[in-house]
Order: sequence, then C-alpha cells, then structure tokens
Amino acid sequence: MKKITLSFFSAGLCLLMSCHSQLSQPDAEKAANDTTKTKEQTLTAKDNVVLADAATILSRTQVPVLCYHQIREWRSRETRLAKDVVVPPARFKSQLQILADSGYHTILPDDLYNYLTKGTALPSKPIMLTYDDGDVDQYNIAAPEMAKHGFKGVFFIMTISTGRSIYMSEDQIKKLSDDGHVIASHTWDHKDVRKYTEADWDKEITESCKQLETITGKPVKYFAYPFGVWNQQAIPELKKRNITAAFQLSTKMDETDPLYTIRRMIVPGDWSPALMIGAMKKTFKN
Repeated sequence: MKKITLSFFSAGLCLLMSCHSQLSQPDAEKAANDTTKTKEQTLTAKDNVVLADAATILSRTQVPVLCYHQIREWRSRETRLAKDVVVPPARFKSQLQILADSGYHTILPDDLYNYLTKGTALPSKPIMLTYDDGDVDQYNIAAPEMAKHGFKGVFFIMTISTGRSIYMSEDQIKKLSDDGHVIASHTWDHKDVRKYTEADWDKEITESCKQLETITGKPVKYFAYPFGVWNQQAIPELKKRNITAAFQLSTKMDETDPLYTIRRMIVPGDWSPALMIGAMKKTFKN
C-alpha cells in the first residue's frame, strides 16, 4: 500500500433503444417523449419504485467512506504495510474527534443506497465508518469511541474467524447489530473474488451471509471485497445472492454497476487527523 491509500470506484449507463422508422406518428412521438424523460431514472417493476440510473448515481456528490482494520498499538518493527492497516487507539480516537468537531454525521448503507438511487436527503456532512475482518478491537475500542459521538458504523465480518482469539464472538457481533450498527459480509475466509471458481460463491457469500443472519436475526445486504479488489464477473454473482451494494478500494466506480463498486478509503495508522480530513476531501470530490 502507498502512504496515502485512496480508494476509487465508478459506474455505468443503461442504453435506451427505439425504432422510430417502424412506428406510426403518434407512437413515434410517444417513444421520443419516453426516451427524453427518463434518461435519469429506471423503473423497478418489483416494488414500483423509480431508481436512478448509473449516470445519475455517478453524478451525485460522493460521500466519504472510511475503512479501518486493526485498532491497536504498533508492535516493534511493524512493517509499512502494517502501519497502513493498524491504527493506534489514541490516533483512532483523535481521528473520530476531528470528525465530530468538524460537524460530520455518520450514515449507514441503507442511507447511502437511498441517496444514490432515489436522491433521498442526507444529513449535513455525511460520512460512513466501515471496519473490515471482525477484529475484536473494533468491538472493544471502535464501538465505544463511536458511541461517545453518537456515530454508527458498518462491520464487514470474515466469518471463518468468528469466535477465534483476536476476533469478535457471535455475542459481540449480535450486540453491535442490536446497538444499531450494520453487520455485513466480508466473505468466509477473505479469498480474492478474482480467483473464485463457480463453487466458491455459495461458500464465500451465501453461507457467510446465512451465518451472519443467524447471529443477528437481520438480512445481510452489503458486501466488502477482500483486499478491496473486484472484477466484472463478481457483480452478477453478488446480485444473484441478494447483495444490494458492494464496497471496494482499488478503482473508480464502475460505469455500469456503481452500486457494486462503491469507493472507500483506508485510513493509515500514521495519519494525523488533519491529514485524514485533507485526504477525504481530495479523494471524494466530484
């Protein structure tokens, strides 16, 4: 990872087709009107809700989405890579403090989805706090610190590790969910989705989501790609498994499926609060 890790995602535009040469005059006029009136929107037959198309989603002001992993003290001879994903507790607390002092308000994935697809209003200075893997320090340190500021977060859980030494137990995951945080999938064992065979998808996504749903009693609708990397082949597999949106780190949002390539930004452990704010503004500007 680089000293400053920026996450990029992007999205895409649905094509509209017409056959004016084969239509009667009234039909041709109607087709022309239909073509011009909904470049921005797509009607979903399922619940009769009009959702924005990819181009509209991409045009919306981006919401900063921060990504954390371990929150603990650095060990002796900690590598540069470790310092990018290990944030000392005091530094983490100062980063949350500047967000609170600067007037940021946390939102959750449903809020972001409704904003992107329906234009639903968000609070002033919205931000999303996300945590990967399910390390227990997220429960012991991050959650209490967020509570001080009235913040809520998203915890992407790697289910193979649930209950193991440095990871959260099922009871802790359930408590986070009960407290208003969102529990989401980070696969079963953190395998790179670009290497999946057909058999991997049910094990990595379907089964891990079922396990989390059993723990929390709530549907699991959101997903974070291991290592923050994705490919086009992953998106239809996630859709088939009722994943509403997915988060990545590696590229711009996909022009066709922006909801499955939402951008995040890792916060390195040696960033000062001011540096973090500056990087956020640079990364998530439109």
